Amino acid sequence: MLSKTCHVFLLFAVGIAFQCCESNAMPVDPNDEKTSKQRNVLLICVDDLRPELASFGATHIHSPNIDRLASQGRAFHSHYVNAPSCGCSRYTLLTGRYGESSNNALFKRAKQVAKDAAAVPPSMPEWFRNHGYCTVSVGKVSHHPGGLGGKLWDDPDDLEMPNAWDQHLMPSGAWKNPLGVMHGLAHGNVRGKSQAEAGRHDVFESAEGPDSNYPDGLIATEGLKQIETLAALDKPFFLAVGLIKPHLPFGAPQRYLDLYKDVTFPPIAHPNKPAGKTTWHKSGEFTKYNSWGKDPRTDDEFATEARRHYAACVSYVDKHVGDLLAKLTEVGADENTVVVLWGDHGWHLGEHGIWGKHCLFEEALLAPLIVDYPGIQQRGAKTDALVSTLDIFPTLCEIAGIEKPSFVEGRSLQPLLTDPSAEGHDVLSYWGGANTIRTKTHRMTVHKNGYVELYDHTSEAKETANVADQHPDLVDQLKLKLANFR
Repeated sequence: MLSKTCHVFLLFAVGIAFQCCESNAMPVDPNDEKTSKQRNVLLICVDDLRPELASFGATHIHSPNIDRLASQGRAFHSHYVNAPSCGCSRYTLLTGRYGESSNNALFKRAKQVAKDAAAVPPSMPEWFRNHGYCTVSVGKVSHHPGGLGGKLWDDPDDLEMPNAWDQHLMPSGAWKNPLGVMHGLAHGNVRGKSQAEAGRHDVFESAEGPDSNYPDGLIATEGLKQIETLAALDKPFFLAVGLIKPHLPFGAPQRYLDLYKDVTFPPIAHPNKPAGKTTWHKSGEFTKYNSWGKDPRTDDEFATEARRHYAACVSYVDKHVGDLLAKLTEVGADENTVVVLWGDHGWHLGEHGIWGKHCLFEEALLAPLIVDYPGIQQRGAKTDALVSTLDIFPTLCEIAGIEKPSFVEGRSLQPLLTDPSAEGHDVLSYWGGANTIRTKTHRMTVHKNGYVELYDHTSEAKETANVADQHPDLVDQLKLKLANFR
């Protein structure tokens, strides 16, 4: 376990970065030929970001920096997460393995590590750290911002990912602690844990002032400092920066909301609650906030206002992504760095009558993924091949030039980074006791009682018409595939 010195939270990170990375990682010879070929990694994780980006077809969204990244690298337009919730989706990202439908999945893994570390495969940052990388996380990379447990999520002895990071950085500012940061609004306004306290916390807002009036402004600033510091080291780095917006509550500085003052939003697709048994839910994550007595499921004007605030958060995040990429170029690290932008899952903005995630419909599972690095083939070409979050771990190893682990359950995306027309693969996702498989043409969801939903994505109806009874042979084929996943 790292010393408490390495679990810094505020602004003395520059000197500590050298100390932690030099004292806790495998020694690296900068003149070694293999080491010199290893690429840095900048992993940008964005919470609750559906593919609501201009480069992914949402032309009403202002996202120039992410769009520029997509125009330079490879945008995966059919990237699906393995679970539609923060903690369990990040488990698959950071371990390369299927997990469980629990936001505490990484903390449960940490207990297993404490009991018998040799029996638990290394996480992705631990794997890179063991191969000579300096590993640093800033913001929300695992489930808790900063990666620590405890009552306020700031206990340095309660690691969410033991042995993974040389530093866990979480500048909390006016929000005082990572728990306060997670749902923070402007000027240190924090949400309490109880239902009553959440009900007094506005579901969206926009306050005048600088980016630092909201937590992501502090996270991005620390990310910029880390790029400068890590680029000066004589070893490769793995830097993960986790931005919290557009996670609820939808809060961003006023100037980002102003971008949408005169923008017409497209109609909400299939806005009605589906008939029959599905993974539909009552949008409790949204409705527990103060929404001034209004309900976006029945109030079209309020629904549009909520969508504008979500869009403002996307543009706020986009600005920070642009700053991080600009800093990478400024220090010259862009010439030897793999950049990955990853959304941890999708988010319903009224589709199927849902405002939130936590279901197994397309909107909760489809999330943006962009990969860019020097020498990528067919720069700027998108791919529609189906891929999974599980694929990121082996992909980064291959691009970065380090050994690919045998224990991961995804597959490298290198063929698609060479040729965007290459084949993808079916994707398994899970939530609440149900499993779903997405193929190029269909989605099938099997509930724990055996009930089956089957949707035809080649039809106009897509996920509004359950056709399971009409295609029993296909259901049997997909059930067999699903059984072979795990």
